[in-house]
Amino acid sequence: QLRLTEEEKRLLAQEGVTLPGALPLTQAEERLLKKVRRKIRNKQSAQDSRRRKKEYLDELESRAAACSALNQELRKKVQELETSNGSLLRQLQALIKETSTKPAQTGTCVLV
Repeated sequence: QLRLTEEEKRLLAQEGVTLPGALPLTQAEERLLKKVRRKIRNKQSAQDSRRRKKEYLDELESRAAACSALNQELRKKVQELETSNGSLLRQLQALIKETSTKPAQTGTCVLV
């Protein structure tokens, strides 16, 4: 008994071929059946390849979005640190200016 899937039956009908329901098959019929089965395998392989590619691209897009968010956070942190650094630099310059304009003080130390 020859058992064909629905997909095999459909492709054979497209080819305009009907196979007998019983074995053995002739060489020509076997070649047609192998051809149809190869087409089905190729179709399934192509579908799997497209699915894997889509999953890969989705993962890349997800990673890119995460990296962009992290990059944005880091840029904000750098901006905050630059602002803070500028403020501290101005304070330091003011202290240096203040200490350089005062005359040196002399002190007396008494030991008891």
